[in-house]
Amino acid sequence: MQPPHSPFRHHPTAYDMTLCLEELRAALAAHGITLPSLRVDLPSFAGAYRPPAGLISLGNCNIDTARKLAEVLRKAAER
Repeated sequence: MQPPHSPFRHHPTAYDMTLCLEELRAALAAHGITLPSLRVDLPSFAGAYRPPAGLISLGNCNIDTARKLAEVLRKAAER
């Protein structure tokens, strides 16, 4: 059985979306990154899009945050 936040679910629930959002927020925070506009994209969640509806909007960030995010991703890719 797949966990409720599995990326392979066909129809993410509001719980799935909220859990995913909080997991991403916590992972970013662990690296000192805050995306103030991070949120569930409600129109995509309410729509009947395929593949499964439910997008996370990363929103906007300043150049310092973008550079920090790029740095963290580069270091992770090197491992």
